[in-house]
Amino acid sequence: MAQVSQVKISGLILDGHKLNWHRERVAAWLSGERIAPITIDCALTRRCTYRCVYCYGQLQANDEKKMTREVIFRFLDDAAEIGVKAVSFVSDGESTCSPHLYDAILRGRSNGLDMALGTNGFLLKDERLEEILPALTYLRFNISAAGPKRYAEIMGCKSENFLKVVNTIKEAVRIKKERRLAVTLGLQMVLLPQFADQIMPLALLGKEMGVDYTVIKHCSDDEEGKLGVDYAKYFDLVELLKQAEGLSTENYLVKAKWSKILSGGKRVYSRCYGAPFIMQFSGSGLVAPCGMLFNSKYKKYHIGNICEKPFKEIWKSDRYWEVINLLSSEKFDARKNCGSLCLQHKVNEFLWKLKTEALAPPEAGEEAPPHVNFI
Repeated sequence: MAQVSQVKISGLILDGHKLNWHRERVAAWLSGERIAPITIDCALTRRCTYRCVYCYGQLQANDEKKMTREVIFRFLDDAAEIGVKAVSFVSDGESTCSPHLYDAILRGRSNGLDMALGTNGFLLKDERLEEILPALTYLRFNISAAGPKRYAEIMGCKSENFLKVVNTIKEAVRIKKERRLAVTLGLQMVLLPQFADQIMPLALLGKEMGVDYTVIKHCSDDEEGKLGVDYAKYFDLVELLKQAEGLSTENYLVKAKWSKILSGGKRVYSRCYGAPFIMQFSGSGLVAPCGMLFNSKYKKYHIGNICEKPFKEIWKSDRYWEVINLLSSEKFDARKNCGSLCLQHKVNEFLWKLKTEALAPPEAGEEAPPHVNFI
């Protein structure tokens, strides 16, 4: 399963979307067909050993079912069968807490799915990296500080965890380089304005460790602002973020998600059209349109649970499409009913424009970008 083709780091789209390379599915959606998601983000559990101060998952408690090996495999088989192209183990839980993570990555890849993992890295087993790295399109480490003290303060864990995570990242880099694997290794910083002191140190740390990229993103808040994110203060960090991006080289990319960081937390669209293209599941097994609607108080948007029913049946059900259609109707207003800057944000902006503008395909001969199935 070893991969030898190298990803062009300069081609990574870390602040945008890739629907231009999925025109057939976009066209099917426009014509009213019931399409399969291109990408599904999910967790294998709601558990986590960290308590990050910016964690959105803490606001999304719901009834948890056990994600067994059988349930996970059935989901991955169903996803491949109905036409899903990519599954990322990223959602409201830390999937390394699941004993089935490694087998799940391999099962998904053997089914022909592009697989990815986002993790804090603390429980990731170094001895399994040789096995899973060839099966992953990307491995992203969620890390928002560059030293033990601030790491512990921001990520809600012991300071000694930092050293273990750094060593795991270095081991992943070593394996990738020695085996010339195509997997992309990255760091992700969730930036709150009060973390500004960590922007440059983390960008430098990523360069030192030899990862492919460091992406610096906004912090999402719910519709009631429970995390207290002051989006106006992001504007004070522009020059510092540009300085961090200046560390980019041919082999290392530092990228701030400008479109969201400088959005003020606002949307230009009122309908959610992105859910049928990129769905999110909770680590409880809950199937919902997005992570912002996982909480039990949003039951009107909950579709089913893969622990109780195969995903293929859920996707074919009238309930699935009732919820999808509700989000794109006048009965739903994304500017009022959703938290800020969701996973589907860039996809929604694009699809909103499609209602009045023609779909612009990539120029003739233009290569698909890396991670094209993670839209």
